[in-house]
Formats: sequence, structure tokens, C-alpha cells
Amino acid sequence: GIIAATALRILFAVFAIQLFDIVGLLLAGGILLLWVCWKMWRELRGQSHQHAEATLAAADAQAPRKTFVQAAWQIVMADVSMSLDNVLAVAGAAREHPVALVFGLGLSIVLMGVAASFVARLLNRYRWIAYGGLVIILYVAGNMIWRGALEVWPQFLG
Repeated sequence: GIIAATALRILFAVFAIQLFDIVGLLLAGGILLLWVCWKMWRELRGQSHQHAEATLAAADAQAPRKTFVQAAWQIVMADVSMSLDNVLAVAGAAREHPVALVFGLGLSIVLMGVAASFVARLLNRYRWIAYGGLVIILYVAGNMIWRGALEVWPQFLG
């Protein structure tokens, strides 16, 4: 899983740098990142830890069994989604600085592979860290939307 996620991040990063030259894509990426922020905020705000465990236990009891192919497909789609979210956030923050992009993606891969359980425990214990991350992603999304809108606006004026 970590190898696939790493490969996806590298692949998306290579394309993200080049694709941000397309007029309007920065705006679309910012809007997509804003949607990611909305999902993250709902998740953070929505359920307490105990309620989430009870809900998961009830869902597991009622959920139909998945085949190996269904489970593998779900994992692949989650990897693609999380990798794209991650690359959009890092590429948006790095702007035109490829060194910052490589550093940010490298750091995310290291944190994912080495410190994932530690970071998860930290986020469960100190929820404010997750809200801080949300604010940073929201700032990057807003910045991408602003710069993308400034890029698209002259196209509409003709």
C-alpha cells in the first residue's frame, strides 16, 4: 500500500507541476482542495471518538461481506484519492518551487510510512492539530482559487 501511494504521489506530482500551466486548472484544483477541506471539517466536527467506534461496530455488524476484489478496489481508490489530495495541497503550497514540492512530498511519504500510527494517535489526542492542518489546507485552497481566478478572469474579458 505504501509503495503504491508513493508511486501515485510521484506520478501526480510530475503532472501537477506541468498541469498548473493550463489556464483554469489552478482554479479547479483550488476548488477541489476546498471540497477536501469541507470533507475534513465535517469529519472532524461530526463524530466524537467513542461515537465513531460505536458507529463502526454497528456498521460492521450490518455490512455485507466484501470480496477480495472489492476490498482491493476500495483500497486502490482510497490511495488515488488521498494521493491526489496530498499532491494538490503540496503543489499548491509549493507554487513554482520544485524543491519545496519534492521536500513536501518526501516528508508526507516518510510520515505516512514511518510515523503514521504516531501521527494518528497525536491527532486523536490533540484535535487542535487537525484543525490547524485544516486551516493550512484552507489557506492553500483559497490562495489557489484566488490565483486561478486572476488567471481565468482575463480569458472571460476577451
